[in-house]
Amino acid sequence: MSLKINLLICFFILHLWAATGHKIGIYEIKKGDFSVKVTNYGARIISVLLPDKNGKIGDIVLGYDTIGEYVNDTSSFGAIVGRVVNRIAGARFTLNGTLYKLIANDGKNTIHGGPKGFSHVVWKVSKYKKDGPHPLITLTYHSTDGEQGFPGDLYASVTYALEDPYKLSVVMKAKALNKATPINLAQHTYWNLGGHNSGDVLSNDIQIFASHITPLDQHFIPTGKIAPVKNTPYDFLKPRKIGSQFKKLQNGYDINYPLDSTEKLKPTATVHDNKSGRVMSLQTTAPAVQLYTANTLVKKGKGGFVYQPYSAVCLETQGFPDAVNHPNFPSTIVTPENPYFHKMLFTFSIKKY
Repeated sequence: MSLKINLLICFFILHLWAATGHKIGIYEIKKGDFSVKVTNYGARIISVLLPDKNGKIGDIVLGYDTIGEYVNDTSSFGAIVGRVVNRIAGARFTLNGTLYKLIANDGKNTIHGGPKGFSHVVWKVSKYKKDGPHPLITLTYHSTDGEQGFPGDLYASVTYALEDPYKLSVVMKAKALNKATPINLAQHTYWNLGGHNSGDVLSNDIQIFASHITPLDQHFIPTGKIAPVKNTPYDFLKPRKIGSQFKKLQNGYDINYPLDSTEKLKPTATVHDNKSGRVMSLQTTAPAVQLYTANTLVKKGKGGFVYQPYSAVCLETQGFPDAVNHPNFPSTIVTPENPYFHKMLFTFSIKKY
């Protein structure tokens, strides 16, 4: 990275500090040999350390070595994405008779809340306990009326907490302060259970507890239909390798699955890396999950390792994409009377055989 670019990044970080009054930092929460590091820039998970079947500790999330690289990131590594994850068609929507025009940053569409969405703001550290029986960090952000084109003031928070045994809880909350507004937050960590620098994840076994998808058009916008996965490459109702059906796809997975369960905390997905023995099981209160296999990723990451396509899997629990433009999808609108709540629970374990 050139000296000029480094200086520009340093200037931008200093500007963010001055504008928000919140210093950008790195915060660790730890429980035994289980450790998670978070930065309040974008409320991002930047590392997750835990042992493999041989007891060797490894970092299982993709990312960078420095905060400056996260400031310049375009892949949403580890970020809380909002106000609205995924795409909004035409960068516009109508709510209560008013047309809202957003900032387009994906062709004619808006993706992940716009170019200055929640992944590119400095969050306030409101609560922090590094270790002890209940390690956690709570980050908060006040999004102002009109930010990135969205209506109303909004108070958002995310709490990362460690539980026994090897459990990571992610709780996202949001409250509209004065206007109805769409909210669809997601946690956008890139997982590689073999280790962030272990290559592709195509041999990982995955199971997704969903019998339908929301099909997309050529611009990755939902058509509004809900289609069964049976006899398609999207069927992961039984565990199988992520790459087992790649020949039937144009470019990996980037698709939303409505979850089958009606439980409050729904079984969502399980991923198993045979080489390390690590298993990750996910539950959520959200109605759906986006499966993304880092299809276009080419980035120099931690330790100078160059990440390639399919070197991670993202499991982004969420509301349905572009729900503001599809009346048949579950609503993602929140009001001052009806706040937003979204929990993810990651449980890590080991298979030694």
